[in-house]
Amino acid sequence: MPESPQPVIAVIGSLNVDYVARVGRLPMPGETVAASDLEIVHGGKGANQAIAAARQDCDVRMIGSVGSDEIGKNYLKYLADEGVNTSGVKKVKETPTGTAFISVDGTGENTIVVSAGANGLTSADQVRSRESDIEKADVLLAQFEVPLGAVVEALRIANRAGVLSVVNPSPLRPTFPWATVEIDYLIVNETEAAEILEDLPVDLDAACEIREFLAGLRVLGLIVTRGSDPTLVIGPEQAFEAPTLAVVPVDTVGAGDAFAGCFAARLAKGEILWEAVLAANCAGALTTLRPGAQGPIPDRETVDQHRDQL
Repeated sequence: MPESPQPVIAVIGSLNVDYVARVGRLPMPGETVAASDLEIVHGGKGANQAIAAARQDCDVRMIGSVGSDEIGKNYLKYLADEGVNTSGVKKVKETPTGTAFISVDGTGENTIVVSAGANGLTSADQVRSRESDIEKADVLLAQFEVPLGAVVEALRIANRAGVLSVVNPSPLRPTFPWATVEIDYLIVNETEAAEILEDLPVDLDAACEIREFLAGLRVLGLIVTRGSDPTLVIGPEQAFEAPTLAVVPVDTVGAGDAFAGCFAARLAKGEILWEAVLAANCAGALTTLRPGAQGPIPDRETVDQHRDQL
């Protein structure tokens, strides 16, 4: 029998070049620290998540922007080599490709400063020009490193077409128009969860209250990643904590994006929520074992092998 077609994921998001400095400890405000190493790598939450989904054997369609500079051209070739369709990525003239400045300490913790560059010019009109990519997708995956107008338009298209939506609202933006669009799954860390949920405790005992609060935002499910602690999942009909792999992290920069991309991919493949979260936990944990945001992201077979151990 012929193989079934790959699930399709449309990703609206950022593409950055990351300047990663390795430091003994993260600097305090006003302090200068020496870096032991500097690495220039591909990044951006959108592209990170697109690659994570592609490595789970999905057909990934990227919507975003790069500069018309050599960096942008090289990035598009790199993504194509990774199996990501970049026909929805616009090359913007006279604007540099987005840039991120990342400091990583000896424990793998990090601080990140982002310059949007071409990412800041990704527009609702551009998204509308790629409407068919979203309509044909099994899952739309979005983050907040591009203008919110573009994100909202992508979600509106997905809502109209009945496409499942997964949103990683990072960095959190107070101007996001909650309740104007429907989101199936929101993926956040503990800090982001506390800000979104306001006075509600971020724990399993508050599942009913959290679910009621989310309904007011038109969010059906919440997933809270908690590092080495179990991931909290408040679904529309179930709530649980999912274990993750015990690892000693080297670099946590790409863990959240690996989680989001893998989670979206596993939903697109038809896995139940529990299985999808376990797979995403493995992808996130395994990504911390080597430096870099994209290089360490594991493939489907590696994730499956480790998920079987949980």
